[in-house]
Amino acid sequence: MTHLASRVPDPAVRRLAVTLYGYAFLSDLVLLYPLYALLFADTGLSVGQVSSLFVIWSAAGILFEVPSGAWADAVSRRLLLCLAPLVTAAGFALWVLVPSYPAFAVGFLLWGAGGALASGALEALVWTELDRLGAVGRYARVLGRARTAGVLGVLVTGVLAGPVLAAGGYPAVGLASVLACLLAAAVATRFPEHRNLPAAPHDPAWVAAPVAAAAARDRDPVSTVAAPAVPLVGADGDDADLGWRDALRAGLAQVRTHPPVRAAVLLVAVVAADWGALDEYTPLLALDTGVGAEVVPLLLLLLWAGVTAGGLLAPAGERLSGRGYAALLGVVAVTLAGGALIVHPAGFVLLAVAFGAAQLATVLADARLQAHIIGSSRATVTSLAGMATDVLIIVTYVCYGLVATAAGNAVAFAVTAGPYLIVALVLVARHRRSHARPTAGRGSFTTKPPSDNATTA
Repeated sequence: MTHLASRVPDPAVRRLAVTLYGYAFLSDLVLLYPLYALLFADTGLSVGQVSSLFVIWSAAGILFEVPSGAWADAVSRRLLLCLAPLVTAAGFALWVLVPSYPAFAVGFLLWGAGGALASGALEALVWTELDRLGAVGRYARVLGRARTAGVLGVLVTGVLAGPVLAAGGYPAVGLASVLACLLAAAVATRFPEHRNLPAAPHDPAWVAAPVAAAAARDRDPVSTVAAPAVPLVGADGDDADLGWRDALRAGLAQVRTHPPVRAAVLLVAVVAADWGALDEYTPLLALDTGVGAEVVPLLLLLLWAGVTAGGLLAPAGERLSGRGYAALLGVVAVTLAGGALIVHPAGFVLLAVAFGAAQLATVLADARLQAHIIGSSRATVTSLAGMATDVLIIVTYVCYGLVATAAGNAVAFAVTAGPYLIVALVLVARHRRSHARPTAGRGSFTTKPPSDNATTA
């Protein structure tokens, strides 16, 4: 077991983290983000046509999500991370070269496909590499900082988009967006990837530890047990030569037959979908407070500051128990509803807290999912969570539209916060039931393994 206990030099962990942060930043450094709605309007599209484009975008993500996850498990996760920004760049180039409804529709298809290629593959690669390096306990921290790097990319985009548009019009904005995608693809080539690792056949603990951990989690799916000291690389690498169909079947089977994985997939979907959908309506809520259009970006900046803080708080969030995580979701529900119902610019302070707590909850839910997955179909299972998130986002769009039409944006925000409160109550109830029977090794909500000796990434 000496080869398992030894620590890989810290620079290897640092290289992975820095590559991830650069990839996340460049992937969101797309100057078309704050301007594509204006591009559509200037091209002459109606509101109905723009709405149909958003449906095409969401449908593309759902259509490509799971197949691309299985492809990542069967071929190369790093390859898909390289291809994702290239596919997206092709869509952006099409938008500015031949601006028209058909070009926008194809562009959204490509954008959805690019997002699906990276979704699942990114989380699976990072978890597997950290696992190999003996630093899997840092997954939530690294992922939280990566999400923050993406938010910073969006903020820089907001600062640069206007001046670039004024200087060169939409062609310049499109060119800058394509260049950012090309740089992201170049950075992706720096990701390490080790998939076919030996399974240490003479050491029964190599196989027994993951199985025992899974059994313990089955007995106690809410207040999770600490992960085994033995890294799970063998479990994640010994069937890494699965074909696409086999990887897809293995991922589907794991979600269907392993209750903790299924619960973690659903948790990721609910937590990520709600605030992810509400983000699209925050400008309308800001206008309802009575501020002028020029003040809206400042209020939205406050929200993104909260999201940034939420990502950076991931290390502290890892120490939350099941009950603590339920309390975090309760904070999201209360501040989200309260901030909206105030109908005053000051309410955006509460909304910033809500968005920050939701970002933290999303990172922790993803870490919990990764901790429960066993086998080489990691990207497939993660993509299933992404697909479920996309489906719930569409459902949230529909429900929000109905409620907002009848009662206004503030009430729609408050109603949409309801699922967070429901999930929090369910987690509390399960936590109480789990404490009614003896279980061993209770640990953090994310099933964080014992701390490693790697320096902060």
